[in-house]
Amino acid sequence: MSWHTLEHSNPTLAAFGLKRLAGNVAYLATVRKDGSPRVHPVTPIIGQGRLFIFMEPTSPKGHDLRRDGRYALHCAVSDTSGESGEFIATGRGQLVDDPATRALAAQLSTYKPADRYILFELSVESATSTRYENDKPMREHWPK
Repeated sequence: MSWHTLEHSNPTLAAFGLKRLAGNVAYLATVRKDGSPRVHPVTPIIGQGRLFIFMEPTSPKGHDLRRDGRYALHCAVSDTSGESGEFIATGRGQLVDDPATRALAAQLSTYKPADRYILFELSVESATSTRYENDKPMREHWPK
């Protein structure tokens, strides 16, 4: 599934994810060769129904995604209160070699990606938000 599917299935959750992820530092968890988790800071790119990340070609996260595409992506938390809420997406990352898709991701990005960077598109198989109302966590899951 794509970000587009999330947008059409649950527009409120997708809008919250866009606000918490796009152009902001987030944390990408990948699976190491030995099966243990690895966490990396990234700057997600969201637009036209797609979710992308650029990275250095030598990055361990790229090696992980090439070998085992599973990932979890969690927004940064703005402070210890959690007031800004949390968003997490899970799915699989796929290396993108298509020049047109790379150009689209670069156009949607809040920064200019270096020519050497590689690009991954992330599918979205699940998404979860946690918002706090009156100090009580309110969670939303997709798909339900």
